[in-house]
Amino acid sequence: MATEKMLRFVTLGKEMPEKRPAELRAHDFHEIYREFADAKAAEQASRCSQCGVPYCQSHCPLHNNIPDWLRLTAQGRLQEAYEISQATNTFPEICGRICPQDRLCEGNCVIEQSGHGTVTIGAVEKYITDTAWEQGWVKPIRPAQERGESVGIIGAGPGGLAAADVLRRAGVQVTVYDRHDRAGGLLTYGIPGFKLEKPVVMRRIAQLEEAGVTFRLNCNVGTDISFDAIRGQHDAVLIATGVYKARDIEAPGVGAQGIVKALDYLTASNRKSFGDEVPAFDNGALNAAGKRVVVIGGGDTAMDCVRTAIRQGATSVKCLYRRDRANMPGSQREVQNAEEEGVEFVWLSAPKGFTGGTVVDGVIVQRMRLGAPDASGRQSPEVIEGGDYVEPADLVIQALGFEPEDLPLLWGVPELPVTRWGTVKADFQTHATALPGVYAAGDIQRGASLVVWAIRDGREAAEAMLAWLAQSAGASVAAE
Repeated sequence: MATEKMLRFVTLGKEMPEKRPAELRAHDFHEIYREFADAKAAEQASRCSQCGVPYCQSHCPLHNNIPDWLRLTAQGRLQEAYEISQATNTFPEICGRICPQDRLCEGNCVIEQSGHGTVTIGAVEKYITDTAWEQGWVKPIRPAQERGESVGIIGAGPGGLAAADVLRRAGVQVTVYDRHDRAGGLLTYGIPGFKLEKPVVMRRIAQLEEAGVTFRLNCNVGTDISFDAIRGQHDAVLIATGVYKARDIEAPGVGAQGIVKALDYLTASNRKSFGDEVPAFDNGALNAAGKRVVVIGGGDTAMDCVRTAIRQGATSVKCLYRRDRANMPGSQREVQNAEEEGVEFVWLSAPKGFTGGTVVDGVIVQRMRLGAPDASGRQSPEVIEGGDYVEPADLVIQALGFEPEDLPLLWGVPELPVTRWGTVKADFQTHATALPGVYAAGDIQRGASLVVWAIRDGREAAEAMLAWLAQSAGASVAAE
């Protein structure tokens, strides 16, 4: 038998004699990886300057205590770092994966501003929370005392789930109503698995179920149950439906086969990852494999679509956006990722129409230039006459953003107050609407926004509801 060669893996300055890689045991690899990952997290965290004005924290919607948990991570005190991280964030492992840190905490890091490269805050946040789950530091939700009050939450997205977490920890009985067959909202069906692994989402939902939160899925409010019935069954109600109505393109040929909505496309892909039967994916209608794909839009949803199409095996993927790169609303990091993966961005371009008749085979593209600033201060795109051309396409994905559905009409509640944009009108601190005991949080209140804002809204709304429930209980006792 040949003499066994010995290899040395240098990890954290510690030499570890091991057998040939083929003969290494799985747990040996795990230990090596764990020590290496701990070292990398500590290395990044130690770069935090602990500046007097933590801009990273002030630019985080949740105002996470980032400097403190970075300091603890640098010291190897990961469990304490996790405890501080989760104190202000219901789902830190999710935010660590999908927050646009380049526009929030990392983009405002003092080290980044000085030109030395940001501390990778999101990666550290993800790592310490994943470690917490692995090590058993994430404890089950166990209310100190059960309460008799009941809250109904309409919508199982990040805002609704964050509120359910806060309410259940306080002992309130919580029922979540959602139209889909799985909870999670856009976390489950709107964000691709390569950015947010679905077991990560399902794990949090399971934690809430084990804590006693009741989920009524496949439940359409206004059809399967009325809004008034939900109000009648609960002491308070939170509307956290999100915004799902896609903005449509108004152009000749828009109804052709092969022109699809972004959320339909992403949902089909995510359902396949769950192992669901998805006929529209299997027959090719919502599958980019072997196709020339054109995505229209410049936000994060557009980036999710182009990167999904690449992974499905599209022959080419192009993204049309009517402004330039500097004015793109999506994350610049996502744009860079997409470019590295082979996506071609066609800046200053917009669809004028579609060719092919009943089945699309091209996009009529009109070239644009940036003119005078609009009301928001951004330069308005203007058409360059005579610059039209046809971009070949077998699949066109519309990713122009989302608007709220007409909830007063759908739910038969004309007294539910809405803004001129169709969002539910509610106080931005308490999230209370004009209807007693009815609150709103997340995108359905603020308009299409980030997951981290929905989490903040859900937590704030839950705290306000707890105060309102306590006040109502006190008033009832006084009346007796």
